Amino acid sequence: MPAVPPPPASRPPDPTPPRRPATLREIVGAVFWSFFGVRKGDDYAADLQRLKPHHVIAAGLVSAFVFVMILFGIVKLVTR
Repeated sequence: MPAVPPPPASRPPDPTPPRRPATLREIVGAVFWSFFGVRKGDDYAADLQRLKPHHVIAAGLVSAFVFVMILFGIVKLVTR
């Protein structure tokens, strides 16, 4: 009877769960709280794992534009 070769070496299982992509609500929430400079350490660590930089940049630019337009509208309303 021929010798059976040992099974190929495999990597040990990854202890961290697979990364799930962030939802739009999570992206907007992270940008919203960053405008105030308030963020819990645990939430920040979770954001680093889930959020993609281009999503955060896009949400930040849109949020900044909306914020400026709201301020512009308030100023126009008050100075009328």
